[in-house]
Amino acid sequence: MTRTDGFQDDDFWTEFHDFLFPEQRYEQAEDLLDSSPLLSFPRGSRVLDLCCGPGVFTVPLARLGHDVTGVDLSPAMLERARKKSADADAHVTYVRADAREYEAPGAFDVVLNMFTSFGYFEEPADNARVLRTMYTCLAPGGTLVLDLAGKELLARRITPPKVVRRGDDLMVQTDTVLDDWARLRSDRVLVRGERVTRTTLVWFVYSAVELRRMTREAGFGRVEVFGGFDGRPYDENAERLVLRAVREA
Repeated sequence: MTRTDGFQDDDFWTEFHDFLFPEQRYEQAEDLLDSSPLLSFPRGSRVLDLCCGPGVFTVPLARLGHDVTGVDLSPAMLERARKKSADADAHVTYVRADAREYEAPGAFDVVLNMFTSFGYFEEPADNARVLRTMYTCLAPGGTLVLDLAGKELLARRITPPKVVRRGDDLMVQTDTVLDDWARLRSDRVLVRGERVTRTTLVWFVYSAVELRRMTREAGFGRVEVFGGFDGRPYDENAERLVLRAVREA
C-alpha cells in the first residue's frame, strides 16, 4: 500500500501512530511542562493546542489546571485524544478544524504548536495563514510558543535511512532535501508481518531567521528564538527551534 498525501490522510496517522507518538513522547511532554520556563503559564490560562494530535500536551495541560482547547483535522487523532482525556479525568474541549480556518478571535492567552506541526501545507501562503490564525486567536498580551526542527538542525541531522523498531513492527525512513532547502521529503516504509505500507510526506522547513520574519509579518511584536525548552540560545548547541512571540495590545 502506498500513500502520498501523508499529513492529510487519516489512515497515515493510524498506521504510523506508534512510531510518531511512542509512550516516551507523552512522558517527555509531562517533563517539559514541569521543567520548561517557556511552558510555564499562570494556572487557569486559556490554552489553544493547535494541531494537538492525540493529546500529548492537551491532557497534561488540563491536569495542571488550564482551560485547554485542542484543535486538529484528523478524526483518528481527536478520538485518541478524547480517550486519553477521559482516562485521565481531564476536561479538554476538542475541535475538528483546519489550522488555516479555525476562528476564535482573542479567545486564548496561549497558543501552542508543538513537535514540528507547522509547514505542512503545499502553498507557502497557507503556512503563513496558520501564523495569522495563531495571532488572531490570542488575546492582546497573549503568547505563542511554536516548536519545530529548524532548518539549521536538520542540516546536521540528515543521515542515511533511519530504522526504527516497535515490537515486531519495523519502519524505515529516508529524508531528502528539496528546492535548495525550502522543503524536506520523507519516505517511510512500515513493515507489519507481510503487510507493507509506504508513505511520502513533503513539508516546508524554516530557519530561525525565516520563521522570525514570518511571525512578525503575521502581526506579532516581540519575537524570541531559543534552542531548546530550557531557554538556551539558538546556536550550535541547539536541540530544537522554539519560537516565543507575543501579541501586543
